[in-house]
Amino acid sequence: MTTTEGDRAAELNAAGLDGQNRTALGRLLNTGSIGYAEEGSDGVLRATVRIPEDELRYDPSILILPHGGAIELTLINDDKNTHCAVLPSNGDPKFIWLVNHAKGTATLDLDGPGTYYYGSASGNDEGRGLTGAIVIGGEVPDSAKLDRPPQPRP
Repeated sequence: MTTTEGDRAAELNAAGLDGQNRTALGRLLNTGSIGYAEEGSDGVLRATVRIPEDELRYDPSILILPHGGAIELTLINDDKNTHCAVLPSNGDPKFIWLVNHAKGTATLDLDGPGTYYYGSASGNDEGRGLTGAIVIGGEVPDSAKLDRPPQPRP
């Protein structure tokens, strides 16, 4: 049986896969919403990600960016438990500790297209579903391209 996109939330709920301690110990990875970063007049992409109370997920769990570059990501922990976020960034990953009802901001540098995953490394948060993805579209920067003849593209 196939499920249309509109039925996704209802199917996950019926199967007991949209929350903690139902069919699975935690939420299935990236079963949350999709969000989009907004580009400011300064060229910096900005987005806010929340951890809703008692849901053990990032919201949105998938963040889509039109291109790479500097990203200012604000994380808000609305949960009664302490969590964190280990975030990808060129060079070194960023770490934000989020105690109960806390807010933190990280500036990330992700210059290439692709999918970057992040999660909460405290306790077994990642194993129970507290993971997120940053998906970056666009082309590879010239500085990262190999010095070779153009290749055929599909």
